[in-house]
Amino acid sequence: MKDVLGIIDIKAQDDILSELTDFRCIASVPFGGRYRLVDFILSSMANSGLQRVAVFTLYKYGSLMDHLETGKSWDLNRKEDGLHILSPNIFYSTQPNLPGNIKLFYSQLDFLGRCRQNDAIISPGNLVCNLNFRKAMAFHKEKRADITVFYRAAMGNGSSSPWGYGLVKSPSGRVLQIEKGSKAGQGSMPLVEIFILSKQLLLEMVESGIINGAEDLFRDIIFKYQDEYNIYALPIDSYFAEINSIEHYYQANIDLLNPKIRQSLFFEPGLIYTKGKDEPPSRYLNGSHVTNSLLANGCVVEGTVNSSILSRGVKVEKGAFIENSIIMQKSHIGENSHVEFAILDKEVTISSGGRIIGGSSNPIVIGKRKKL
Repeated sequence: MKDVLGIIDIKAQDDILSELTDFRCIASVPFGGRYRLVDFILSSMANSGLQRVAVFTLYKYGSLMDHLETGKSWDLNRKEDGLHILSPNIFYSTQPNLPGNIKLFYSQLDFLGRCRQNDAIISPGNLVCNLNFRKAMAFHKEKRADITVFYRAAMGNGSSSPWGYGLVKSPSGRVLQIEKGSKAGQGSMPLVEIFILSKQLLLEMVESGIINGAEDLFRDIIFKYQDEYNIYALPIDSYFAEINSIEHYYQANIDLLNPKIRQSLFFEPGLIYTKGKDEPPSRYLNGSHVTNSLLANGCVVEGTVNSSILSRGVKVEKGAFIENSIIMQKSHIGENSHVEFAILDKEVTISSGGRIIGGSSNPIVIGKRKKL
């Protein structure tokens, strides 16, 4: 896999997770108590033997850069190849809401041209999955495909693609038709926004897209001219979630309370890595009661926590009650407070006796460092 370039395309999706993306891009949103969303696709690439991975950022990428650093946690801190975090050129500072990604790719043509890899795997940074790209590349080569796409065939949040595209394929995996929206009906498989193609084809698509006024690599080129390419499709038959709404984000976190999903997601086919931090074990004081929950290091619990996920350093005071909630790093839940069906960002403080109660299909989101 030395000959394959990984590209994680951090698109302009900062408005779809409410206050969670006020100060960070979607790829660096915390997940599962100690991870970030970008960890999943980056770990999949690293475990599959990719030695060069480029992260194409757009804006609000300070948190992402702090998390990824040199790529050491994913064994990508190399003198040759390694992890590349590529910020946009000045064009994007004045046009932050550009649709699609063609111009973003075009701004990195020099980097792409200098890469020694001949093939590329392109993925967004908001997917929760654990994939084996070695098998995918073997399939791509065996079929002599121009493009290999992925579709969802197993468990995850939602039965249809929130991205809005579906595909119809032959028994051999050849894509017969890619459909959009209401046309992607019965018999079509929900398409996932991961593509394998040669670097040369990628460069040709980007350059022709710029000339012809295209905005998005998939929507305006692959989808529009699908009959001109030899496209094959591979199923994702393990846990998969596309995080593009608060509801999907909440449900994907809560899914981790299922031991079978945790095993599938974090250990098969490889481990999911993240930036390590030195924290003491969590402490459970007299009077604490914790059931069916995941707690990261450094938590101090004196109250009740049920069916929830707590990140590093969360404090739960005496008499506090937390249920069906996601509490991020260093938040403080005061005495006799009640938090249910809520997502609390980092360093949120709930005062003594406070009540934050949402619904299972409409969890309340509390922004970073707010005090209530």
